[in-house]
Order: sequence, then C-alpha cells, then structure tokens
Amino acid sequence: MPPFTRLWPLVAMLLLQACASLPPETYAPKLGQMGKDVMWLPTRDELVTQMLTAARVGPHDEVVDLGAGDGKIAIAAARQFGARAWGIEYNKDLAALAQRNAQRAGVADRVRIVHGDIFKEDFSKATVVTLYLLEELNAQLRPTILAMRPGTRVLSNTFSMGDWEPDQVIRAGTNTGYFWTVPAPVAGQWSVQGLAPQGPVLLRLTQRHQRLGGTLSWSGQTQTLLGASLNGADLHFSFVQADGQLKAVLVRVQGASIQGEVVGPYGMGDFHPEVVKVTGQRLGD
Repeated sequence: MPPFTRLWPLVAMLLLQACASLPPETYAPKLGQMGKDVMWLPTRDELVTQMLTAARVGPHDEVVDLGAGDGKIAIAAARQFGARAWGIEYNKDLAALAQRNAQRAGVADRVRIVHGDIFKEDFSKATVVTLYLLEELNAQLRPTILAMRPGTRVLSNTFSMGDWEPDQVIRAGTNTGYFWTVPAPVAGQWSVQGLAPQGPVLLRLTQRHQRLGGTLSWSGQTQTLLGASLNGADLHFSFVQADGQLKAVLVRVQGASIQGEVVGPYGMGDFHPEVVKVTGQRLGD
C-alpha cells in the first residue's frame, strides 16, 4: 500500500477534528446594520494594508481596533504584520464572529476580540489604535487618545480628528485613511543646558498637537526657533548661535525632562563636528 494511502485516514480524521472545533456559522452581519453609535461597514482590504504599513506595524506592536466588526483589521495586523492585536466590539454577535474569524485565520493566539464599549474599555497600553467611526465619535475619543503614550500611532478610515492635523493622508482607490502620531506635551518653559557656553538658556514652546512655535533666550537676547517639529516624543528645532552658525537640536521628551544633542555646522565636507549633549528641565507653563 502506498504511504499516502495509509496516511489518508489520519489526514481525514484531523480535518474532521479541525472542522468540529469551529461551530457552524449561524450569524451573518449585514452591510449597514446599525450598532450602538455607527453602522457596520468593513474597511477595504487595500486600505487596511496601506494604513498598517503607514504606521509601520510590526511584531513588537499591540494594535487595538475600536469597533472591531468582523475582526478584519485585528486579523490583518496579526497575520500580515506579526503584531498582537485585539478589538473592541459592542455587538455581541459580531464580536463572537470576529473571534471565530481569527481562529479560522490561524491567528487566535495573537488576536482577541472583546465584547465591550470603546468608551469604557482600557486600551491605554496599545501602541497602535485603529478606528472606523464617525467624526463626532473621534472627537469624543480624541482626549483619551492624546493622553496615551507619546509615539502611539493612530489610524482612521474616512473620518478625521478635527483640528488635529494628520501626519499623513492615505489613499487607496476611492477610500481615504488618516495617520497621526500622539505628540508629547511640551508647551511651557524649559531650562536647557548645552545650547550656549554661558550656561542654561530659556526655551519657550507653544503647542497645538504636533505643531510648535517657540523662542530661545540667553544673555538678554531672544530668537525664534527655526523648523520646530514634534514627532511623538522627539523634539527637533534649529537656531543660530551668536557666531552665526546654524545648529540643529534633537532631543527626546521624557515627562519633565529632555535629553539629546546639538550638532553642526553643516556643509563642511569631511569635517565631523563634536556632538554636544543637551539636557533640560521643565520650569512650568
């Protein structure tokens, strides 16, 4: 008897066991069916992939999908990008379907779907947040999301976040997604060492989400920051020293302290300037 013939009964038994482990599907959601606050419409596959790619989702991420539906985004995050993922779905039947879909996709060990309320569940430890809600629901969630760890990545299908400008607009055919990075709170005054030989300088920052303005003051002089930007906890700006040299500063914000370096001048060929360490402490608003 050929080897494959002898193995066929075992293969058939394993297939039957696999099928038996999944209950027969008795629930099929309908496009446009109403939930607590929104109707159910799945995100297009190509937009799911492009959004998760824009956020650079990877194996070290924890993705949470607010309004998980049939689990498509959580499953894609695990299967295509290797992330751990979970979803919050208010409809009990949809939540159960999404968990079965994760099992069918072979990612049940990395995907879980919670039957719950997105306004009550704690998703503060997630590194990536995805949404397909309405503009007003995004507005309600925005304070919670902005309070998450700086650097948390946020993705939304179709609907924006009001005056929180997206870092990137994602196009997939006729569909649109938005990408943000949660910024660190930096507004106020900072005493910064390493920017001037005389000693500490006063850094004043104004902030609207990731958009910044500010000044540097030392020895009775004040100048406007050049090219100030904020990406998560990374603060970057340039300034002109008293000798006319342009200096670029990159520091990481850690609560009430900052730490990084200042480098320059540029355009000096093989000249490699000494890297100067920068530290600072928040003084207040």
